Amino acid sequence: MKRQSHSNKRIILGLTGSFGSGKTTVARIFQSSGAKIIDADNIAHRVIKPKNPIYKKIINTFGKDILNKDRTINRNKLAKLVFNNKELLESLNKIMHPEVIRIIREKIKAVSAGIIVLDAPLLIEKGLQNLVNKLIVVTITREKQIERIRQKTDLSRQDILKRINAQISQNVKSRFANFIIDNSGTIEETKKQVMAIRRLLWKS
Repeated sequence: MKRQSHSNKRIILGLTGSFGSGKTTVARIFQSSGAKIIDADNIAHRVIKPKNPIYKKIINTFGKDILNKDRTINRNKLAKLVFNNKELLESLNKIMHPEVIRIIREKIKAVSAGIIVLDAPLLIEKGLQNLVNKLIVVTITREKQIERIRQKTDLSRQDILKRINAQISQNVKSRFANFIIDNSGTIEETKKQVMAIRRLLWKS
């Protein structure tokens, strides 16, 4: 069988990891080398905007107390609500995820060649492995993870742990991985791992 030429070769990479592991950093490194990024979180943020049917379903389910003065959904209030109640989290996921997954499929279909990186925190939880050719899991030490999240947010340690524990653990996610990137070190160390994976995949 002939290898595909680089002009028409398409590789779909799944990129996932625990909350605060540094997936976005890894995605940006891939993007800087020419990869197309499909960011599930960004899609999720868009589908909850006013006038979207998902927005109305969320308000009907969780009430108007989660709204800002401009009628947009306050994502921090919504997150605090659902991460303190497993049933509410499941309700939110049932509302949002079908639409997010539909858009992800459309975006993948629209790219005919090159490296596509699907950056999705719940990629494994939602069984999206069938959408990708290879799976990358980003890992980080627990203390480094908490430290970095606290630098970027005003979440308490308790709230951070609730969000981390709402996802499949890093150890379990790593069992599904074709590649593991350790993001506990410097940005340069992470970049070296990303570029090594890219070279390996593009040569195969």
